[in-house]
Amino acid sequence: MKNLLHWIKTSSLGSVLLLALVILVVFPLALDSFRLNLVGKYLTYGFVAIGLVMLWGWGGTLSLGQGVFFGLGGYCMAMFLKLEASDPVSTKIQSTPGIPDFMDWNQITALPLLWKPFQSLTLTLILVIAVPTLLAFIVSYAMFKRRVGGVYFAIITQAVALIVTVLIIGQQGYTGGVNGMTDLKTMLGWDTRSDSAKLILYFVNGGLLIGCILLCRWVQTSKLGTLLLAMRDKEDRVRFSGYDVSMFKVFTFCLAAAMSAIGGAMFTLQVGFMSPSFVGIVPSIEMVIYAAVGGRMSLVGAVYGTLLVNAGKTYFSETAPDLWLFLMAALFIGVVMAFPNGLAGLYEEKVKPWWAKRRAQRARQDRRLAAAHAAYPNVIAADDLPAGISKQQG
Repeated sequence: MKNLLHWIKTSSLGSVLLLALVILVVFPLALDSFRLNLVGKYLTYGFVAIGLVMLWGWGGTLSLGQGVFFGLGGYCMAMFLKLEASDPVSTKIQSTPGIPDFMDWNQITALPLLWKPFQSLTLTLILVIAVPTLLAFIVSYAMFKRRVGGVYFAIITQAVALIVTVLIIGQQGYTGGVNGMTDLKTMLGWDTRSDSAKLILYFVNGGLLIGCILLCRWVQTSKLGTLLLAMRDKEDRVRFSGYDVSMFKVFTFCLAAAMSAIGGAMFTLQVGFMSPSFVGIVPSIEMVIYAAVGGRMSLVGAVYGTLLVNAGKTYFSETAPDLWLFLMAALFIGVVMAFPNGLAGLYEEKVKPWWAKRRAQRARQDRRLAAAHAAYPNVIAADDLPAGISKQQG
């Protein structure tokens, strides 16, 4: 047991285990079904936030278009669910039964070839990760090989988010247009709208999130993580050392895209729809705010930041619907000004030093008391000594 505790402490996994305890034990016990489902939705954004920690905090590359990959992952899952909801019996009143309703409205008479792979759940799960990762590879390879970075790369990712949003809205017959894909009820006949299904999906979502954090933590502690930090601080030195900097950046961007896509797929399963409103520039910037509030160098902090911002959004919109946008802006500005390194920086710079100082003071007091007992054993009883200090030690 002591060896396990020592390993947890030295490997910096204590904060991850605490987060897992909060997500998988505290929230399910403390919240009702409705609130727990809300937290599950918030946690899907956490996948994007931890991806941004790897990309922005460790890799030094800011992306303002992560909503694209979140949305693509969500749309891939939504296409499978929509096909299941569009069986010939459920759509018998349509002109062409067996296809999604928005296709029938747009005079499409046969299922497009693009949709056919999503008739299989196995292929869908593969495509949930493969499609966003492939797009991320194309964009990042084209940019990083030409040494496009910094603010220019951020602007390009914004442009990609805008292009994909316009494309989704414009191809209404294939994507559902501005309304997106709705009425997603079952997965392989399993009703995802029931309370028991939502609870199961919540735990699956939480488990996947913890798994992604552990994966990123493994990357951070490996040689690759050291190179990412070196690239962020002194990119030219890493390049002159013989490393292909561009491919390291491509890998990190693809990793962040894949995790964002997982979050999008889980969002679709838990909420029951997907629309272009989660793909564009505004949601992408909000996702950057999650990482900034939590701390762009901390994987666990990014998840807490995601929960804080979204909980604040829900609370303010319920209690002050006319002012909630201003209150959210004030929350973000206040946190950034007071804690430039986010919630994780607050812990590292304030809480941790205070706790260490407090423990040191207590240890000094214990040693003084033990010394006093040794000098005056008849005055200070052994029972008054601190726990762990015996009379013989005194």
